[in-house]
Amino acid sequence: MPSLRSHPVRLSELQGIEFSVVQRRGSVSQHIGPVRTCIGCRTRTLPSELLRVVAVDGTVVPDVRRRLPGRGAWLHFDLECLRNAERRRAFPRALKVQGTLDVSVLRAHLEQHRGNKVAGQARDQHETRKQVDPS
Repeated sequence: MPSLRSHPVRLSELQGIEFSVVQRRGSVSQHIGPVRTCIGCRTRTLPSELLRVVAVDGTVVPDVRRRLPGRGAWLHFDLECLRNAERRRAFPRALKVQGTLDVSVLRAHLEQHRGNKVAGQARDQHETRKQVDPS
């Protein structure tokens, strides 16, 4: 005959334990939304800091709008993360495809993004000057 013990959740509710505020060791103190992992450096971060990539006909292509169909993987906008992912053969594994994938389109996109970022920094510095009210 099974024992008639109290249900642990019900018992803890009676003891006044609020599980919505209980934190495990190493957990984040506040909910920050979805988190994704870069396949190059294996760092977990917000999706807004990463580029989604998908495999289309044996080629890894950037999914800038995050709308392309199929399994996606996430990568920082950094050529070093791309090199790490290539070295570790992470693209076929993360995208679950057989064989090697061509990353030349992705590499060109990252190089272009890096060029825009460098060019944009000078423009941003100019735009962030303190504006003086003429009145």
